[in-house]
Amino acid sequence: MADNSPLVVIPDDAPPVMASCAAYPSFARDYRVEYHDSLPGDRLVERIREAGIVVNIRSSTQFNESVFALCPRLKMVSIWGTGTDNIDLHAASARGIVVTNTPGVSAPSIAEHTLALLFAVARRMCSLDSRTRAGEWARGEMTMLAGKTLGVIGLGAIGKRVARLGEAIGMRVITWTFHPEGAPEFSHVPLEQLLDESDVVSLHLRLSEKTRQFLGRDRLARMKRSAIFLNTARGAIVDEAALIEALAARRIAGAGLDVFETEPLPAGHALTKLDNVVLTPHCAGITPEVLEAGLALALDNVRAFLAGRPANVVNA
Repeated sequence: MADNSPLVVIPDDAPPVMASCAAYPSFARDYRVEYHDSLPGDRLVERIREAGIVVNIRSSTQFNESVFALCPRLKMVSIWGTGTDNIDLHAASARGIVVTNTPGVSAPSIAEHTLALLFAVARRMCSLDSRTRAGEWARGEMTMLAGKTLGVIGLGAIGKRVARLGEAIGMRVITWTFHPEGAPEFSHVPLEQLLDESDVVSLHLRLSEKTRQFLGRDRLARMKRSAIFLNTARGAIVDEAALIEALAARRIAGAGLDVFETEPLPAGHALTKLDNVVLTPHCAGITPEVLEAGLALALDNVRAFLAGRPANVVNA
C-alpha cells in the first residue's frame, strides 16, 4: 500500500455487514481504509472530509451538494446496492465525482421475494396460518394465479426476472417501462392499460425525481377491485396514503410490501392494521449470497476506478 494512495472511508456499516465480508480483509490490506460501524448522523462530513473514495453501505446516508462541497478530495462514491436516491448525482457529476453501484447482484433474491409476497397475499398464507393455529378451519378464500394477468412496471434486472417468474407459473404478463426498446421480448402496453387489465401489479422502478409518487391516487384508482399490488422497489414511488385508503376500502384486494415511505415502519402504522397486506422489512435482497456478492462488487468497483477502468458508473 502506497502512502499516497487515496483514503477509502466506509462511514456507515451499521449494522455491520462489510466487516464480515470475505472480500474485505484483503481490500483493507491493499488500501488505506477508515472503517466505521455506526451510522454517521450529522457527522458524515467529519468522517469523509479527507476521503478520496467513500464506500456507502446504508441508503439512509445522504450525499448532497453541501456534503460534496465540504469534501474537496472526494473522487468516487461506491454504493453497495442499486438505489441511488441518497446521492445527488448531478452534484457529483458537476464536481467530477464518479458514482458506482452494484447492479443485478440482488435481482434473483428480490424477484424471488416478490413472488413470495404474491403467493402470500393471493393464498392468504399469513391469515390462514394464524387462524389454523387458533383452531379454525378456514376454506375457499384464496386466489389462483395461473391464467391471471401480471403487470410489471419497470424492466431492469429485477423486473425482467419477475416477469419471467410470472410466465413460469402460467400468468399472462404485460409490461410498461421507460425504455421498451431494451426489452423486446416482453409485451409492452401503455401504463393505463396495464393498470386497467392487471390482476397483479408489480412495481420495479428506480426512485428518482421522475418516479417519486409515480403511482398516485388517480393511477391507483384504475386498478381492479380484485387486484393485488406488490412493491419491492422504493416506498416513495407510491402515494402511500392513497394506497392505504384503497386497501382499507377494499378498492384494491391486497398488497405485498417490502418498502415504505418511512423506514423502519413506525409502530402502529396504518399498514400494520390492515388484514389484506403482507409486510416485510425491506429485506428482499438480503441473503448471505447477495450480501457477499454485492459487497465484493462494491470493493471491486473501487479497484477498477483506481486502475483507471471505472465500472458500473451511474452518473455522467
